[in-house]
Amino acid sequence: MPDHVTPWTRVIAWVNLAVNIIIVGTGGLVRLTGSGLGCPTWPMCTDDSLVPTAEMGIHGIIEFGNRTLTGVVVVAALLTFLAVFNTARTGLGLVIPSLWVGSLIIVQAIVGGITVLFHLDPRIVGVHFLFSALIVGIAALLLQRVRLAEQLPRRGATKGAPGMWAMAIVVAVLTWITEVVGVLTTGAGPHAGDSIAARNGLDAAIMQHVHAWPGYALVVALAIFLVVVFRGQYPRTRRSSIALSAIVVVQIGVGVFQARTGLPIWSVALHMVLAVVTIAVLAVVLVNARRDAAAALAADGDQGSKGDVHLPVASA
Repeated sequence: MPDHVTPWTRVIAWVNLAVNIIIVGTGGLVRLTGSGLGCPTWPMCTDDSLVPTAEMGIHGIIEFGNRTLTGVVVVAALLTFLAVFNTARTGLGLVIPSLWVGSLIIVQAIVGGITVLFHLDPRIVGVHFLFSALIVGIAALLLQRVRLAEQLPRRGATKGAPGMWAMAIVVAVLTWITEVVGVLTTGAGPHAGDSIAARNGLDAAIMQHVHAWPGYALVVALAIFLVVVFRGQYPRTRRSSIALSAIVVVQIGVGVFQARTGLPIWSVALHMVLAVVTIAVLAVVLVNARRDAAAALAADGDQGSKGDVHLPVASA
């Protein structure tokens, strides 16, 4: 296995991110079609069969298909880990994120099984989704590090752009708060995943407004972040922050649309996928922001060294 980034490393890192986003979409399809208990037990589909039977119909096929895709996700994570394993001593920072992705996928599969065994309890379903978002975020961070193929910035690198980095953290925190409140809002809504599944007891109409508050705060924070980024010399962060802002605006538009049109299934599915795509792009922004801050710190250091005056020392 190579000790550097190769074309194969880049391909499998892209695949690793893509399949983890796709499984969020198929998981949403399971819930939105009422197929959450299409396989009523776990890890078997029924007490007597690993696969769905003819009597279980389309719901069994949809749920089993989503479970099968987990195998693809596991294989992608394993291949990604093997592709970066020998880079451990290069300072690229690829091995630890790949380990986290693989480990969290295993945890995620167990949480998914618990979700079925507890008949789609909305609290467990919410945790299941947030684990998916976290996995996607780490996979995106790993992909960006692979794409850059640069050594990680040293500790304290963000001191090169404290204002920019502080706003990046604010954006990250507000993004995750919006995601969590969105999970609570979904848990109060009509798409439970099965007719016997409970809801979390919160008022769905009120939660739609509560969900909007951190979303609007995020828009304000992004606007400030963009001003800071465009006023400084942060080329990488500039591109990714524009992408993040565009996705957030689209996501808000989809959210407002679905709230005003009775939550059509296709819009809820799109909203879910865009939520994890937002986390992926956020991870890229943070990777880029740290590197731009490191570059700014290095540039300040160079200017400082050029300004030093070295006086000759008389010999004794």
